[in-house]
Amino acid sequence: MKTIFAKNAEVKNDWYVIDAAGKTLGRVAAVAASVLRGKNKPSYTPNSICGDFVIIINADKIQVTGNKPDGMLYRHHTGFVRGLRTFTFNELLAKHPTDPLKRTI
Repeated sequence: MKTIFAKNAEVKNDWYVIDAAGKTLGRVAAVAASVLRGKNKPSYTPNSICGDFVIIINADKIQVTGNKPDGMLYRHHTGFVRGLRTFTFNELLAKHPTDPLKRTI
């Protein structure tokens, strides 16, 4: 039996819209990452770009469970001395509503 590898020119990219309102952060990120990589297609090939395009709407209405809104910390270093900046999930959601989802994916 012969193994078939998809070539970049043969792959057709589709657009997916995911509504994140009221859904859990990790589950939406897992679905989006799988579609971006192309693992939802039967012609998935690890060494070629066969993923689809993803649009996520209502990213600011995403939910997390338990203590995570106040306990989950996002860190960013500016590159300068003492440049470590730390934000909680709620602070990051208030400043940039799409950032928690971007950082998770």
